[in-house]
Amino acid sequence: MTAPAPQTRIDLVRVAEMVEPGSRALDVGCGDGALLRLLADTRGVDGRGIELSQKGVHDCVAKGLSVIQGDADTDLVDYPDDAFDYVILSQTLQATRQPKVVLEHMLRIGRRAIVSFPNFGHWRIRAQLAFRGRMPVTESLSYAWYDTPNIHFCTIRDFVDLTREVGARIEKSLALDGKGRPLQVNLPWWAWNLLGEQAVFLLRRK
Repeated sequence: MTAPAPQTRIDLVRVAEMVEPGSRALDVGCGDGALLRLLADTRGVDGRGIELSQKGVHDCVAKGLSVIQGDADTDLVDYPDDAFDYVILSQTLQATRQPKVVLEHMLRIGRRAIVSFPNFGHWRIRAQLAFRGRMPVTESLSYAWYDTPNIHFCTIRDFVDLTREVGARIEKSLALDGKGRPLQVNLPWWAWNLLGEQAVFLLRRK
């Protein structure tokens, strides 16, 4: 197994670190396959992917990855229970139409679920709303309000509440700063919610 390339997105590295070597994983909304490639190269993972865009599927197939075209909101229902060790949703939760249903399917399909997302409660986002009165644009939320694919923004606190609602247990969680460095794990949720630009959660069914 090899080390991640220097240009690899740091949030993908944090996700990969939560996956046991040699396991089976499904990457939902896998994009160009960067995470699947990272998991295969650094963790020896047997990875599969599902991606909505045809371009993303083509990019993945060109890299030799096993990816099919599909929609997280409608196609996860077709996967059997416990088909994978991990089901991963990286920076995609906020773009789904039914985040709660998607998360429930992830916890059904996989023995564990990993979810990463941009934190809408970060202080820079609050400041843009408070002082500029406009929908924020940041590095992790880079779209203007009128062309964004993100339709369900959430904060870290929102996501923690959602995990309780779907009956999931948080096994590990990280809040990341703007450079992808984890904040102190002993900080209270309100501090993570204020200072974390992104979050990564490892979940399992109770």
